[in-house]
Amino acid sequence: MITKKTSRLLGAAVVAAAVVAGVAACSGSGSGSSGSAGGTYTFWDPYPQFDASADWTKLVEQCGTEAGVTVKRTGYDTSDLTNKALLAGQQGSSPDLLLVDNPVVSTLAEAGILTTTSENKLDTSDIQKNILAAGQLDGKTYGVPIGANTLALYYNKAVLSAAGVDASSIKDWSTLTDALAKVTAAGKKGITFSAIGTEEGSFQFLPWFWGSGADLKKLDSDKAEKALTLWTDWVKKGYAPNSVINNTQTTSWQEFATGDFAFGENGTWQLGNVKKAGIDYGILSIPAMDGGAAPAPTGGEFMTLPVQKDTARYATSKKIAECLTSTKSFVKTDTTLSYIAPTEAAQKEQVAANPELQPWVDAVAAAKGRTSDNLGTKYPKISKELWTAVQNALSGAQSPADALKAAQTAAAAATK
Repeated sequence: MITKKTSRLLGAAVVAAAVVAGVAACSGSGSGSSGSAGGTYTFWDPYPQFDASADWTKLVEQCGTEAGVTVKRTGYDTSDLTNKALLAGQQGSSPDLLLVDNPVVSTLAEAGILTTTSENKLDTSDIQKNILAAGQLDGKTYGVPIGANTLALYYNKAVLSAAGVDASSIKDWSTLTDALAKVTAAGKKGITFSAIGTEEGSFQFLPWFWGSGADLKKLDSDKAEKALTLWTDWVKKGYAPNSVINNTQTTSWQEFATGDFAFGENGTWQLGNVKKAGIDYGILSIPAMDGGAAPAPTGGEFMTLPVQKDTARYATSKKIAECLTSTKSFVKTDTTLSYIAPTEAAQKEQVAANPELQPWVDAVAAAKGRTSDNLGTKYPKISKELWTAVQNALSGAQSPADALKAAQTAAAAATK
């Protein structure tokens, strides 16, 4: 489950880079019967783990029944889904409804495959603006998010207590670093995270990068250097293990689950696992450099309506999409997926049912889409250079300043 979740969360941004370079594979299926009433409507999503008996599948089928049609749902792995969607769009055989990871939205939009919400009339007025931004490009919105997940700091209460650290005292980078010093002095381990040379590494570094006030359009700023120096210093001082350079989010989690670490940077999808580990835990928003919550990147999928030759189909597709993105459906779906709903009303219902979700609601409120700032398909190219800089700095191959300078030069060339 973790691997599939992580794949859905992060894989699409890497795939987008390959897509831009012209990589496409496999063939798409047709859109089903013609006409706006009755018939079959096709629905593709990135959840191959859900079979016909799953609650998600039943919900999709129920929404089709309520709209007076049959919905044929197919689940693909994220990379396969992106390529199939691109090829189907080129062939004029797109599915009626397409659920895709948020960094992929801009790729499909630039390819002319998706309708805008002004065209398909999907209502986004209640969606949190920062979550919706991940599905926007050049002032246009291309779908409705079904939920979001993001990153925060899990902490081990027993480890902090033994070191004399009060979690409530951690407000910024300075107080967090002081806490790490006390923990390691007490014989325990400080913090673990993923800094691997893939999108996962960029995903985990972004809260610190953005928390410094840095901008992805200028990777070599003084603020960006402070963020990378923070991580580099933690490793040099032993506050973070050398293993972070190869850690995925899963292996990083496994380190935290040993009970030896004070902090582990990870996401909502680990809530079930932290309970299984038997750790007396708490959750903190990742602090910004000078205090407050840093913007962490949002994960999660967008409900989109691809372009159809038969435009009469949009009305029924809209009904199905609205059913799947109602408050009732948000709560059911997002609880199943360990997501936070994108609307305040649904979030309140989630927290009422499970108060432990409140810190994650707060984290999502401060989160930011990776393709926000109108980066679109430039993001994967920038991200590749960012994770390369992190790798080079943590390995000691380059100083943080030199690593980021090289990254900015490469990113500027790649995004011309």
